[in-house]
Amino acid sequence: MAVGLGLSIGTVNTVSALAEEGSAKAPPGRRSAAERSLAITRRTTLTFDSTGMARVGMIPRHGRAITEFADLSQPKTKQARVGHRALTAADLIAVATECLITEARRDRGAVGARVMLTHPACYTEGRVGEVRAALDAIGLSHVELVAEPVAAATWLEVERGPLMPGLALVYDLGGASLDITLVRVGAGRPRNPIVGVPIRSTDFGGRAFGALVAARAGNGTAPAAISGVTADELRTIHIRSSLQLVYRCLRMADVTMADVDCVLVVGGAARPVEVAQVLADELARPVITAPDPERTIADGAAILARRAAATDEDATGHHRRRRATTRALLLSRRTRRRLTRVAIAAGMSAAGVALALALPADTVVAGLSQLGLR
Repeated sequence: MAVGLGLSIGTVNTVSALAEEGSAKAPPGRRSAAERSLAITRRTTLTFDSTGMARVGMIPRHGRAITEFADLSQPKTKQARVGHRALTAADLIAVATECLITEARRDRGAVGARVMLTHPACYTEGRVGEVRAALDAIGLSHVELVAEPVAAATWLEVERGPLMPGLALVYDLGGASLDITLVRVGAGRPRNPIVGVPIRSTDFGGRAFGALVAARAGNGTAPAAISGVTADELRTIHIRSSLQLVYRCLRMADVTMADVDCVLVVGGAARPVEVAQVLADELARPVITAPDPERTIADGAAILARRAAATDEDATGHHRRRRATTRALLLSRRTRRRLTRVAIAAGMSAAGVALALALPADTVVAGLSQLGLR
């Protein structure tokens, strides 16, 4: 059975999702709660015990947890020293990936699962290469890399598809940043469906909004009534301010909002209803949000991994069937040669043997019986 494991290691949270054969074939909007519960969310932290064993998502009572290592787009990325090893941020991502795979195999029955790890679409080829090299260095060459908005669009096609060919704007509001990407969806989309240039900004997201609330609450008033503005209203203002980035993304791709078919909202900070409401009102396009938008990217990566695993299984089955057919053909040819030698030894001419072997099998067997050769 084809199984896919999707991993999304974000700056704040990490999500591990499983997709089994059949879960991606359910009718749109009817994937069961059990299928959605196959995703696990934890904090993006790494801890190492005295033996050097790593754990993801642990907050130790003693010692320290390594955090803030998952975003390679930052000018100063986190590094750590574990024993005699100096680990770069890409190395830490690879270690976290290994921990998640080991856990999924041990606790969730994901032995033999195809694995896909997501990365921000804004990463340069060099940054993606760093992650690739770090994975290969610890024996994870089988782990495939996929851009986050591509994984999110895969979830969209499964949940709301089949989609007509068009454009989806992926609005990824995470804990530490906002990523905006245009992605082609539907039949015939290219291998790299990203259109234009993805945009990332740390001025928006969970932390940025928290800093805004703290700044407005500097006089000690409660967050629900900050300088006469409620927290919900403040979030509305925050999201509306981010629209400048949406329009910049559209200009860089040389398209307008009229060319966009839908807006897909993902990310842990996108859970409040004000986010989708503002985008729907201001952009005048259908806005789609998953029940748990924080898990959308990992779910999409797991679906992609499951599809790849299913393709591998189909290819393996086809290869086996082809080998079996070839073996049967060779056996048939061997049998024909043996029958030819026996028939010629019994006095039949070569032309007569060829004519006999061209007849249906039952006729040949009957003729050989009359000759006393069977």
